[in-house]
Amino acid sequence: MKMWLRHLLLGLALGWLPASAVQAVSVLVLSSESGAVYTQAAQALIGELEKRGLPRHEVLTISADEWTDATPSGTRLIVSLGARACSVVAQPKLQIPVLCTLLPLSSFQRLLRENGRRSSPRFTALYLDQPFSRQLNLIRRALPDARQVGVLWGPESGEYAPALTAQASNRGLSLVTASVGPPATLFPALKEVLQDVDLLLAVPDPQVYNSSTVQNILLASFRAKTSVVAFSPAYVKAGALLAVYVTPTQIGAQAGALASAALLGKDLPATPVHSLDFELAVNEPLAHSLGLNLSARELREKLRQDEGLP
Repeated sequence: MKMWLRHLLLGLALGWLPASAVQAVSVLVLSSESGAVYTQAAQALIGELEKRGLPRHEVLTISADEWTDATPSGTRLIVSLGARACSVVAQPKLQIPVLCTLLPLSSFQRLLRENGRRSSPRFTALYLDQPFSRQLNLIRRALPDARQVGVLWGPESGEYAPALTAQASNRGLSLVTASVGPPATLFPALKEVLQDVDLLLAVPDPQVYNSSTVQNILLASFRAKTSVVAFSPAYVKAGALLAVYVTPTQIGAQAGALASAALLGKDLPATPVHSLDFELAVNEPLAHSLGLNLSARELREKLRQDEGLP
């Protein structure tokens, strides 16, 4: 018996679902894992769909391990949570539109290449990482005297160097960059970049920033008296000055809004999108030691103003 059908029949037997559920799955939510991040995103997604009028029983959540090529009858949209879930529905033969979420730009672009696909309203993404424009606006707002921005490029992120360079130039910023290949090249590249920059902008790339490297990167930056603008609040707790990021709940809510519009006949975005909502984290003790008066709330409001967001 197909796993999704087993879930539905179990729900019927235990009274979790109405009898109409087997015939009424409109949105299939496919989760990479069962951890808190995925649960929070799924709950926000389902909550947004319910708020916009979709009955709860028309949403089915399963794991990537439970995926089969056969989807429940009537499924009109698949929303995947995480890169692994996106990968199992990336095959071109799938006829149901797919919205991939909770994955970085680099992972989605890699999946497109591996499956010979292009982004379209039938297969698109809501990215986990932040747009360069938002990161650079944060730098200009929080560190207006900064001019030289250090960046370490890895194998997955390096192709976006021209875009970041152009956007930085438009804001009066210059990039000082180095490429990271094998692990042994990371710290020589970091040392080179830190020699003459005002700050280090952390661009997500698993070859550069991971659990084995981040603490040493932050320590080397601290010794070089160079602030780090990161992409995770965990990095701020570990020693970065600032981070702009999106929460799983924010991703889920925006995915729910996009999914609801799609169910009403509107196309999903042909070009993948970044999160509209976001949060900021400030390392206040470090900011004070640098003579900076930074408020996460005020910076967030200013960044939203820069983007014309309410």
